[in-house]
Amino acid sequence: MRHRVEGFKIGMLPSHRRSVLANLTNALILHSKVDTTFPRAKAGQQFAERVITLARRGDLHARRIAFSRLRDKEAVDKLFSEIGPAYKDKAGGYTRIVKLGPRRGDGAEEARLMLVR
Repeated sequence: MRHRVEGFKIGMLPSHRRSVLANLTNALILHSKVDTTFPRAKAGQQFAERVITLARRGDLHARRIAFSRLRDKEAVDKLFSEIGPAYKDKAGGYTRIVKLGPRRGDGAEEARLMLVR
């Protein structure tokens, strides 16, 4: 049972997990979709939704928090100039996960994480 267990650990140390989720979210912001394994997509969805909610606020403090999480100026600029205003009236559910089936090499369940437009 997973009583009181929060979040997805995806088999990594916390520092590695933060980097992987930041890179996944950067790719999602810059390309509007990213293919990855299903557990990473689930964890990345949670991370991305929180950052997009910051972009909806649009103030300087939210931009600095987003930059501290993403560590990519280009992604933060696109997030606050295009994506945040596009979701201004949406109350949540900015991303979608579509299962793609097993990966050919190792059989891992793949999924596509994409922005909902």
